[in-house]
Parts: sequence; C-alpha cells; structure tokens
Amino acid sequence: MAIILITGGARSGKSKRAEMRTRTFPGQPVYVATAEALDAEMEARIAKHRARREADWIEREVPLDLVPALVATDGGGARLVDCLTLWLSNLLHAERNWEHEVNALAAALPSLKSPVVFVTNEVGLGIVPDNALARRYRDAAGIMNQVIAAASDEVEFVVAGLPMKLK
Repeated sequence: MAIILITGGARSGKSKRAEMRTRTFPGQPVYVATAEALDAEMEARIAKHRARREADWIEREVPLDLVPALVATDGGGARLVDCLTLWLSNLLHAERNWEHEVNALAAALPSLKSPVVFVTNEVGLGIVPDNALARRYRDAAGIMNQVIAAASDEVEFVVAGLPMKLK
C-alpha cells in the first residue's frame, strides 16, 4: 500500500503525473473527483480531465465526504483524489471544520489497503493575498498539505511537467 501526495502550481502537470502514478498499481483505478461543476468553466475543466483518462477508470464524485469514499472504495485498484485543495474549498464553503476533516483523513490513511494518490495545489508560493478570506484559504491549504505530506509515503512537487521527489 502506498500514499502518494503530488503537489505543484496551477497547470504544472500534477494531475497528469498523478494519473500516470495511479496506473502503475494493479487493478482498476478509481478517480475520486472533488470538483463540482458549478459553472461553465468548471464543466469544461472536468470534461478535459475526463477526456484525458481512459474509459476503464471508475469515477466517484466526492465534494465533501472524502474519508467515507476512500473506505468504500478500498480493497480494489488505486484511488486518485483530485484534488485536495478543491476539497478544502468545499469544506470551507460548507462551513465544516476543515482541521477536523484533514486530521481525520490523515488518521484514516494507515488503515487503508489500496494505494491512494492525492493531488493538491501549492498555493502559498505567490504574493500575500489582499483579503482575509483568501489568506485564510492559503493558510489552511498550507497546513492541510503539511498534514497529508507527513502521512504520505511519497511526496512529489511538479514544476513545468517535471516531478521532483521530496519524500
């Protein structure tokens, strides 16, 4: 069993890398999508991701309840969770306790049998956001990424489509 975290900036190639890593494990891969198609732009992004994947992926749409989804899909092929930062945004929007949810996810990982590959965005590399909500999100994402990285067996940082192994 392996827990892999793949991080990077927007359009860095991290999702493509995560799909490739997920396919290296035996069994039918499971794509756990945290995005919701709330507007036309997000619909187009989701369609682009779907078109890139082969038809043999099992897809689960999970905007909030990530731990139960991982438990329910355990025992089969590797799971790709794309992405943790959208999941975090969903949790904040739903006014759920994101710290509790992140810690529950990290605590659940050692008991899983099938591999999990997580995608997350590294949002703290730019300028300090000019509003409190954006700063709260940036800080929460940084904390979440640290917690999940600590619980992961491997961590990669993708820049310009090139992975760098961090752990």
